[in-house]
Amino acid sequence: MDVSLAVVGATGAVGELIRQVLAERGFRPRTIKFLASEKSAGKTVTFLGQEHPVEPIRAEAFAGVKIVLSSTPSSVSKEYAPIAAKAGAIVVDNSSAWRMDPDCPLVVPEVNGAELHHAKKGIVANPNCVAIPLTVALKPLHDLGRVKRVIVSTYQSSSGKGAKGLADFDTQLKAFAVGGPVPAPTAHRAQLAGNIITLDWTLDPNGYTEEENKVVNETRKILGLPDLAVSPTCVRVPVRVAHCESVNVEFERPVSVEEARAALAQAPGVVLMDETRGEFPQPIQAEGHDHTFVGRVRRDPGCAHALNLWVVADNLRKGAATNAVQCAEELIRRGIVK
Repeated sequence: MDVSLAVVGATGAVGELIRQVLAERGFRPRTIKFLASEKSAGKTVTFLGQEHPVEPIRAEAFAGVKIVLSSTPSSVSKEYAPIAAKAGAIVVDNSSAWRMDPDCPLVVPEVNGAELHHAKKGIVANPNCVAIPLTVALKPLHDLGRVKRVIVSTYQSSSGKGAKGLADFDTQLKAFAVGGPVPAPTAHRAQLAGNIITLDWTLDPNGYTEEENKVVNETRKILGLPDLAVSPTCVRVPVRVAHCESVNVEFERPVSVEEARAALAQAPGVVLMDETRGEFPQPIQAEGHDHTFVGRVRRDPGCAHALNLWVVADNLRKGAATNAVQCAEELIRRGIVK
């Protein structure tokens, strides 16, 4: 691919996974550079068998770069994403900084890839790790019967808190497994081993967590349905990787299970599983994969126009790194970046 690429936050967990996904998907940029904070500058990272120096994030580093894949805290993104865009790059940003900016499209390529043409600020936002698989599953169903209301309960893995979350959980799990005293949590809000946590995120004034409000707002924006009724409950569960979602979808017209399954089976990015064959989506199946796994499709017995389904996806890959790389691929495929 005749494009110059920069990976920002290259030494972080998502940055490392972006390098892996780029290699796996055969993304071969003309040039590539890796940027990180000053404390990481001077280190090296490996890409396609070659060692590359890590440069500090600074304005000059974006000269000649066409696509930036950025995974930094929101404060860093707010400072440097506009600088990179001004230098001529399109930034695909993994933080929450730009997701609700009306001039920055919030993109899941299988759902609303055409929005990439409308990056007025030169910044494309990568959505939340729950909203991505949720909208991948909802889009083919919306095309069938127009989604009216969504009730979603999430079962989110420890890795949603990053490397610190996993270290916290693993330490607790080892102690829990041998019946010893479980250390106090350091990343999660409470003990996660042998437990679930309903308030592992900041509580907003409306009584919903920051995560739950992201699910509402981002699902609406991705689907282009600003008035869509979305009722979320987000929960942290003792799983290392991959998020699960129990989804109840109400439509404007009746949609049969057969219609829904047929649509999901043909939907890009979806792997439909058949419970009549003993198949059902599980985190251990989704981990390390880029698809959204959907199963348990069944009629809601209390609502003639509603269905229930179970959705699982790797939150680090499709929920972050892979979706960002797919956005870069789409920018090239659509001729937006040349």
